[in-house]
Amino acid sequence: MTSPIVLAFSGGLDTSYCVPWLAERHDRPVMTLTVDTGGLDADAAAALADRSKALGAIDHVTVDARAAFFDEVLRFLVMGNVRRGEVYPLCVGAERGLQARELARVAREMGATTVAHGCTAAGNDQVRFEVALRTLAPELEVLAPVRDHSVERAVQVAYLEKKSMPVPPAGGTYSINRGLWGITIGGRETLDSKGSIPEDAWVLTRGAFDTPRTPERHVVRFERGVPTAFDGEALDPVALIERVEAAAAPFGIGRGIHVGDTILGTKGRVAFEAPAADVLITAHRELEKLTLSGRQARVKAHVAGVYGDLVHEGQSLDPVCRDIEALLLSSQATVTGDVAVRFQPGSAFVEGVDAPHSLMAASKGVYGEAAGEWTPADALGFSKVLALPGILHRRATEASQ
Repeated sequence: MTSPIVLAFSGGLDTSYCVPWLAERHDRPVMTLTVDTGGLDADAAAALADRSKALGAIDHVTVDARAAFFDEVLRFLVMGNVRRGEVYPLCVGAERGLQARELARVAREMGATTVAHGCTAAGNDQVRFEVALRTLAPELEVLAPVRDHSVERAVQVAYLEKKSMPVPPAGGTYSINRGLWGITIGGRETLDSKGSIPEDAWVLTRGAFDTPRTPERHVVRFERGVPTAFDGEALDPVALIERVEAAAAPFGIGRGIHVGDTILGTKGRVAFEAPAADVLITAHRELEKLTLSGRQARVKAHVAGVYGDLVHEGQSLDPVCRDIEALLLSSQATVTGDVAVRFQPGSAFVEGVDAPHSLMAASKGVYGEAAGEWTPADALGFSKVLALPGILHRRATEASQ
């Protein structure tokens, strides 16, 4: 039997189109692979398998990579408080390297020599997949029908309809990507910068502001920078993220629209919903403020920004990422404690933090109230010394006039 083409399959319009097109154009069987990095329950997984079969694939495989996604990527995004453009928490895109790795692994196990993806020429994912696949499995042939043949969405819909094959809901009006860290939504409204998507296009937070909910208080526990419990219940990271998402989404927490620089160098705009990411990054950031020194926080913020850029650009296999991860892990030695967060319409508000390694509690002084390790005379002397550079600069400037 001819070896199959292994297609990374999300079930969206692009990958749905690729199944029959690849089989027809290359006269080879197509096998589909879904790497579950979150947001895929049992019913959705079964629906993907059924859709793959209806599209003509000879087999469909689902790989549960949620735990690996947290261990290898998400925990470092939390530790780094990573938000691109100070807004977008990389809720989709960060998993592409892991998905590409699983695609290569399954292809090798199947004896396949060709893999495929449904990315377009205009987005970031094509770069992420290509970089990872060429790094991890340079022997594999990589096909990208939508990108390489510039197939527009309307053409894809017409092709599937002509073959009486299933078209994704809404005919592909909106491009929706979902993962453990959130959802991105792209459509005609995000092609320019002027407006938002309609309320019914949101997925997790739809209708959240129609009838605002009464605020709720929740507690997130972190141990060495990793979320370990929610409202007193110990949970593994994947279950915790899913629990926080379910609790925060009805408040509209984590909803936003991000404008940023694409890997290709253009500006791009995307709507996103990241309830769990918003809550956990916000809570973790406040815990760190209490447990890290100012210099630790500044250095960590700098390298975390670089790390976020590398992950966004599909460069997470670069060895410098392992170096940054080592620093992030080291920085979290004292980042343990409970963070009380108030869920309210549109935002997560940190009410307070209780941490055993609190640098605030370690001081004998009380800010704005009483000196502790120093005397009033020490404070006066400190101010005099701190003012010295300015005094010398003023003196030298006046002497030259």
